[in-house]
Parts: sequence; structure tokens; C-alpha cells
Amino acid sequence: MRLLLIEDEPKVANVVSRGLTAERFAVDVAGDGSSGLEYAMTYEYDLIILDLMLPIIDGSEVLRAIRNKNSHVPILILTARDALQHKVSNFEAGADDYLTKPFSFAELVVRVKALLRRGPITRASTVRVADLELDRLSQQVRRAGRRIDLTSKEYSLLEYLMTNPGRVFSRNMIIEHVWDQSFDGLTNIVDVYVRHLRSKVDDGHGRKLILTVRGVGYSISDSVDA
Repeated sequence: MRLLLIEDEPKVANVVSRGLTAERFAVDVAGDGSSGLEYAMTYEYDLIILDLMLPIIDGSEVLRAIRNKNSHVPILILTARDALQHKVSNFEAGADDYLTKPFSFAELVVRVKALLRRGPITRASTVRVADLELDRLSQQVRRAGRRIDLTSKEYSLLEYLMTNPGRVFSRNMIIEHVWDQSFDGLTNIVDVYVRHLRSKVDDGHGRKLILTVRGVGYSISDSVDA
């Protein structure tokens, strides 16, 4: 899953982004309201974490602008403003949750995962394609009942494919969703990770689920004719 963190305090941004990356999320970080809004308008995110006291464009204005374009992406407010009127006004503007600073990172993770479970893309906690099952809560993957151990990026790639079974994704689309903006490598890294996934998910099974669409990209499907 791909998250956007809009936070102008470098220490907070670093701690949160590193922690969320360790939780198997791809995290883009914006240090001001203007760049944060540009990211939100350009890319597709599963969740946005938004500070309110931002330079250039205030966080509340960023919130309203995002909501004017996208009424579905979950938005978690992360701020030192704890006055009731601030909370009410931002909830009314479209915030989904509100966490005040200082905060526990463990609580942040719990809130992020709770919002993702409610979100439009990740409503179900378990995704299945044929006999392949991915549990978002435990982040465990099983095929035919056997557990499959995946690295963080392998898991993120598989989750992205399984959330959209039958849809073909280009390498650039996969890079944009699974890797964050700091990644400047070539798109052939996707081919490497797909090979790793196939060796773990498809090897030893007669039915291959991870498909290559030549000249386009990759897909996962339970269709025998795919």
C-alpha cells in the first residue's frame, strides 16, 4: 500500500516514514502544504497522513482541496492542535481520524490500519485469488493452506496485484504504487520481484496465477483462460 505523509517537522517525518516502511508500506513524504497537495493530486494513495500547521499552504486548506477532488481516500490528521473546535472543523471538512502530538507510534499504526480496513480499496481484511489467500491484518500469505514467507516489497507487490485481480499493471504503475518517490531505480526491478514472487507463489503448483502480458505488464488472475 502507498501512503502520503505531509509533515514539515523533519524528525517527526523521519520517524513516522521509517516506522511505516518497516510495517510494509510505501511512504511518500512532503514537507509543506504545496508539495503535499501536488502529490495528492498527482498520485493514487491508499491513505494520507496530514499535519495541519504546514508552511506555504495550511493543512486545513490542503484537506479541503483533497476532498474537493477525492472524497474517498482516508485522511488522518496528525497535529499539535488539540482544541475541540479544530477537531470539529476538520472532521466537518472531511478528516477521517485525528491524532494529536505527541503521540505513540504504535497508536498511529493501529489507526492507520483501522482506516485502511474501512477504505474503499481495502475494505476486506482477507483477499483471495483461487487458492491463494492474503490476510491484511496479520500480513500472512498462504497458498493451498501453506504459509508463504515474503519480504516487505514482495508482500506489497502481491497485495497490489491481488487487490485488483484480472487487471494488468504496467511496470511504471507498479513502481508508483509499491515504491515511494525516493526510489529512482529502473523499472526492471519489477521484473526481478515478480520472478521472486513466482518462485514462492507459483512454483510447485500446476495452476500459475501471476501472469505476464507481453508489452504491457503483469497481472494476477484465477481465470483458467487468462
